[in-house]
Amino acid sequence: MSATTDAPASAATAQAPLLVERDPRGVLTLTLNRPQAFNALSRELLQALRDAVAPLRDDAQTRVVVLRGAGKAFCAGHDLREMHPQAGTDGIGELFELCGRFMLDLVALPQPVIARVHGMATAAGCQLVAQCDLAVASSDSRFATSGVNLGLFCSTPSVPLGRNVPRKMAMEMLLTGEFIDAATARQWGLVNRVVDSAALDAEVEALVSNILSKPAQAIALGKAQFYRQLEMGMAGAYQLAAQTMVCNFQDPETLEGVQAFLEKRRPSWQKAR
Repeated sequence: MSATTDAPASAATAQAPLLVERDPRGVLTLTLNRPQAFNALSRELLQALRDAVAPLRDDAQTRVVVLRGAGKAFCAGHDLREMHPQAGTDGIGELFELCGRFMLDLVALPQPVIARVHGMATAAGCQLVAQCDLAVASSDSRFATSGVNLGLFCSTPSVPLGRNVPRKMAMEMLLTGEFIDAATARQWGLVNRVVDSAALDAEVEALVSNILSKPAQAIALGKAQFYRQLEMGMAGAYQLAAQTMVCNFQDPETLEGVQAFLEKRRPSWQKAR
């Protein structure tokens, strides 16, 4: 995926825990940049992620967010060096709260978030894949909620995992800590697409381009409604969905899309804005 960085590359940038790139189309790429630690989610990295996505709630220019990892892995979960018992209950609790807030930040964004996964995604790294709206993985990727192997049940990763993967499959991952391969992850619903490593960027780009061809307002409304209705009963979900569609129909781009369909032509989104 082609992208231009916001600032020139430098030694300081290379050492930053998070790299932020934006291309002219409005695609923001966030690269977890701790390859020596397999992109483990340190406090510094989690805070950098929160700081990077915070402005996006009101950013009409950014259309899609891509989350990826530098080096050999997507993300190996939390940095266990920051979870030593010497950190104390409060310190460890603050780390999990920070991670949870970031996961909720992703849900609250109006932009779709795509995980570009290679190598391994374990524990909170697997959680991150599950929390993203979409995920594209290389065929050599592996996924696990492996905390139980250390005596630490992956309770926080279980939240998005249980909302993506059927219950029996989620419990198998959580109880055994065993890895599943990319093909199994796709079969179980953890990722959308699996391709050879050489085709990973092209597959992510195809998904990005497809989203960019759709009206931004419709996508933002739809994403917000989708996650809200998941937590509702069916009657409330239908009421929310109907209200969302009424709002959607008032958008000029939607009116242009309907009119274009009736006139049997391609919609001109730019003209409607």
